[in-house]
Amino acid sequence: MNRHKMGYKDQIDLLKLPQHIAIIMDGNGRWAKGKGKLRIFGHHNGVLSVRDVVEGSCDVGLQYLTLYTFSSENWNRPKLEVMAIMELMVSTIHKEIANFMKKNVRLNAIGDLTMLPERCYRELKSAIDQTAGNTGLVLTLALSYSSRREIVRAAKEIAAKVQKGEINLEDIDEEMFENNLFTGNMPDPELLIRTSGEYRISNYLLWQIAYAELYFTPKLWPDFRKEDLFEAILDFQKRERRFGLTSEQVN
Repeated sequence: MNRHKMGYKDQIDLLKLPQHIAIIMDGNGRWAKGKGKLRIFGHHNGVLSVRDVVEGSCDVGLQYLTLYTFSSENWNRPKLEVMAIMELMVSTIHKEIANFMKKNVRLNAIGDLTMLPERCYRELKSAIDQTAGNTGLVLTLALSYSSRREIVRAAKEIAAKVQKGEINLEDIDEEMFENNLFTGNMPDPELLIRTSGEYRISNYLLWQIAYAELYFTPKLWPDFRKEDLFEAILDFQKRERRFGLTSEQVN
């Protein structure tokens, strides 16, 4: 078959998938504004993209997918928008449980979850508990998340252990630090995707993406679908990952 006529999925080498993909889902508000609608209309349509991308991740056998769902800074948005986003999240998680079970998806969440409204937290915790036994894709929602706060939190936890005499200063290394991050039980993302044409990391997984490949697309999040995910994976597979070595050393 002519490679140009093949879909992106058919061209992916399933043996060389990134273990973990992280996505900054950007552009919901601009997408809605471009259609003369309220911002929440964009968030509603962004949910369709999440569903499709999760399905695509399951189709190729991806192990970890982490979505930047709501940052710590997002709490500063207009109150009505924040409330609408939280309501949308509750209803979406509730609706998706059956699909997660069918697709063998395990739900996870990172961030300062104590800041979530109680009903939202309960729905999230319930979904995490219900899917805990699933062994397929680990879908992590970064909620009320700030990478800098996460790093400070990890530093405080380690400092407290030193203070209590549980560990020595000499024991602190990169591995210990990583284990004290929210993501301590998962591999670092190998591919970071950001939609909407912005070229920023926006305080997202700063430690974890130290060696990630960065992929930026002008598509606004509500227009992003599994085919776009497959295109990003294919782009990733064409890159040479050297980790500070030379091309000769890697090859």
